[in-house]
Amino acid sequence: MDDLTNNHKHDFMLAPGSYLLNHSVGRPLKTAEAAFRQQFFAPWQDSGVEPWGDWLGIIELFTKGLSKMFNAPASEFCPQVNLSSALTKLVMSVARLQRDGAVILMSEIDFPSMGFALKKALPKNCELRFIPKEQDITDANVWDAHLTTDIDMVFVSHAYSNTGQLSPVHDIVSTAKSRGILTLIDIAQSAGVVPMDLAALQADFMIGSSVKWLCGGPGAAYLWVNSQHIADCQPKDVGWFSHENPFEFDIHDFRYHSSALKFWGGTPSVAPYAIAAHSIDYFCQLGSDKLRQHNQHLIELVANELDSELVSPREQDKRSGTMILNFGQRQPQVMSTLKSANISVDARSQGIRVSPHIYNDEADILRLLELVRTAVK
Repeated sequence: MDDLTNNHKHDFMLAPGSYLLNHSVGRPLKTAEAAFRQQFFAPWQDSGVEPWGDWLGIIELFTKGLSKMFNAPASEFCPQVNLSSALTKLVMSVARLQRDGAVILMSEIDFPSMGFALKKALPKNCELRFIPKEQDITDANVWDAHLTTDIDMVFVSHAYSNTGQLSPVHDIVSTAKSRGILTLIDIAQSAGVVPMDLAALQADFMIGSSVKWLCGGPGAAYLWVNSQHIADCQPKDVGWFSHENPFEFDIHDFRYHSSALKFWGGTPSVAPYAIAAHSIDYFCQLGSDKLRQHNQHLIELVANELDSELVSPREQDKRSGTMILNFGQRQPQVMSTLKSANISVDARSQGIRVSPHIYNDEADILRLLELVRTAVK
């Protein structure tokens, strides 16, 4: 495993210490700044021609990268500013979700922003239903029991940020399809570190971002729409780049773009996608399988040493790229010790979150364990 790390550690901008906060923000590539200057600034400052032709090429690189990473046509992806906005646009575009009595199912441990967006995007007489937080969302039987035939869509987080759990997405999608329920997968916490094959999964919709494991910074989110639904979706939040021909300039004639770009909207942001497209290309070459293997190896080292403190799943098929450690009353002391040693982690209600990336190695983990042992003596 160390050989894999040594091949990639030098590719990233790393401050002194150990950065284990990849569930929050991944570290940038050393080549990110130069790539950004070439793709974004050079067409703007080095030419007397307006730069939109080159800038829109950045978006094409971004969607092609997503296509390669998730095994789905580039035409099914649309850039978005963040997941909440993407979710709102999507729900308001699906007629089935805007009818009287529509029901969406999600877990009570989903990221709150997703619940906020869904509540506002649904009409007042619709229902947002929750799987209680006490129930094990890694268990396909739990989902099976809650996927009743009166549900119109199920919102599924592939990985859960505060618990380190991984949902059984293939089982959920299969069950939902058999009952006529739409599926929407949130991959904010799994993109890049847990392999996702959309052609095999055959979900209906997906939302994701680039800021965490893909190390692409904020502002480069995306919406994926299965081709079978693109024609039926009728977004309300549109702009000239949602148009079939943005440069037609006929204010009396709006026609939806034939691809997922119908969700794009007005004049697009470009800069975040220049950074993210470069980073996504790097991780496409690395491969999610390799990152997953390396991440799980490092988590396993901690799990073997701190089994009683590990509150996230012990089984690899149920855990995400993040482990949660709970030290009870000793937790403030552990956090203080790690912070003093420049070990970057954070804490939520379940415990301390630790997320090792490809640029972390066994030495980082052994140092973490050494400091924990010192703190809890």
